[in-house]
This record gives sequence, C-alpha cells and structure tokens, in this order.
Amino acid sequence: MTVFLNPDWNKMKALRIAVVGYGNIGRYAVEAVEAAPDMELAGVVRRSAATSAEEAKQLAGIKVVTDVEQLGKVDVAILCGPTRSIPETAPHYLARGIHTVDSYDIHGESLWQLRSDLDAVGKKHNSVAVVSAGWDPGSDSLLRALLLAMAPKGITYTNFGPGMSMGHSVCAKGKPGVKDALSMTIPTGTGVHRRMVYVELEPGADLSAVSAAIKADAYFAHDDTRVFAVPSIDEIKDMGHGVQMERKGVSGATQNQLFEFRMTINNPALTSQIMISCARAAARHLKPGAYTMPEIAPMDMLPGDRATLVKTLV
Repeated sequence: MTVFLNPDWNKMKALRIAVVGYGNIGRYAVEAVEAAPDMELAGVVRRSAATSAEEAKQLAGIKVVTDVEQLGKVDVAILCGPTRSIPETAPHYLARGIHTVDSYDIHGESLWQLRSDLDAVGKKHNSVAVVSAGWDPGSDSLLRALLLAMAPKGITYTNFGPGMSMGHSVCAKGKPGVKDALSMTIPTGTGVHRRMVYVELEPGADLSAVSAAIKADAYFAHDDTRVFAVPSIDEIKDMGHGVQMERKGVSGATQNQLFEFRMTINNPALTSQIMISCARAAARHLKPGAYTMPEIAPMDMLPGDRATLVKTLV
C-alpha cells in the first residue's frame, strides 16, 4: 500500500510554532517545522539572542528572541531544553495559553507527576501539554501499547542502541569537572543495558569523583554504568541510535505470538519530528490538559482531513 501526504493540508490555517532552545533537538526542530506543510516557524526562543558564527548562518532569516512575547501570536512552543528544565519551563508557556510539546525522557513516577502537574495548568489556562513526545518515551510507548493490545498476556523487551542517549549525555555533562560528555547505550539483551559514558574533563578534575557523581544520578543508578576519560568528545560523537522491540505473548488463548519492531535513527532528528507531529495534535484536536503519546490518536498527528486519512491509511 502506497501512502501519500494529503493535499488538503493547504486549506488549513498554518500553525505558528516557536522552538524553545537551540541545542541538538532545537536545530532539527527548526528543520522539521520548516518542512511541515501546515506550519510556519514564528522564531527561536533562547536565553540569549547572541549566536555564534555557525549558528548565525543556520538561523539566517529566522527571528531569535529571549521572550516568546516578542514573536507575536504563537500556537505551540516546542520545548527543546534539558529534561529537568521541563517542569519549570512548560507551565510558563501553558499559563500564557500557548500549547507545549516536550521530550521529557525520565520514565516512571516522575513522568506521571509531570503529566499531572501540567494537566492542571493546561486546564486552568485552556492550553494543551504533550509530555514525553520523543521516541522513548514517546513513539515506542505507543508501540508498546499496541503490542499489549495484540497480545494482552506476555513480555515485551525494549532494547535500545547501540547509540547516543541525549538525556544521559546532558546529565553527565552537567556534573562538576566535566567539560563535555557522551553517554552511549549498549543493549545486552532482554531489555538490559549498559551505559558507556565518555567524559572530557576540566583541567584538574578527578575522574573517580566524576564517575561517582554520574553513577549516583537517577539517570544511571539502575544500569551498569562505566565512565571513561577521553581527550575530546567531538572526535567520538555520533548521534545515531536505535531500538529493537520484541513481544512474545498470547492472543486470546493462542500461545507463541511473536512481534518484532526495529529502527535505526538519527536521535535528535527523530525526536524533533515526533514533537512537531504532536504539536499538530495539541493545537488542532486535543482538549485542554496534558497527554502522553499513547493517549493521542495517531491520525491527530498527521496533516489533512480525517476522511482522506482514513481512506488512505485504512
């Protein structure tokens, strides 16, 4: 079956999107907005409007501001800052009536707490927050839900990598004595992973102290984590990543149902594309409040009218 984009997207009013932050995800988010047929880039919001020579070239013709109010009307803010900044950043935009999409990447109780907190803010200010709109949590979460529906009894293994984890790398880079860091996720099978963390140390920094700080952080505490000092992170950095998901289970009373999903990706490029797709759902389809990806109909993430999408995809 061949699937084409719905040509009726051009009848819709373009959504005005602000990209908040211009790190790894922010750069790709700008590209994804500019490629979306039903969106326009309002601008980039940064702590400082100053740019390096390379960034100035990348942002040529794009409005760069320090406050979203300087961009005029904005429908959705794509929050591209570090995960641990989201609980503070998202309410700032939701309270202004601007929908938000983030890629918060800490699983479990903290994710649910963030969703609950942003749900209250969104309902109060008539805005929508899409939480953890990356690929894991995010699109992989959606797939895990579908696999569970296909085989309600069974076990799902999610094996990440090998590849760069952006959230873990940012966390390691934030430790005292670390100039730059790269955290690689290495799958060892059955959903178990090893974290290989490479750090470029500040002059005089002690590797053992840095290693202890990294291993004690919640990002790393539950995995086999190994820390190594290297002369330069730039010489080894690769933003590639991937996942292999497997479920063996039972459909009704039928045993031995086996499902597999695999992808190899550029990590920030896929993350930003998912966020942009969720921005469409937030602005066009969802009621005020907070949502994770399994709570959103996949078609709500696509441009075009429902009838054409159903005829094309179903």
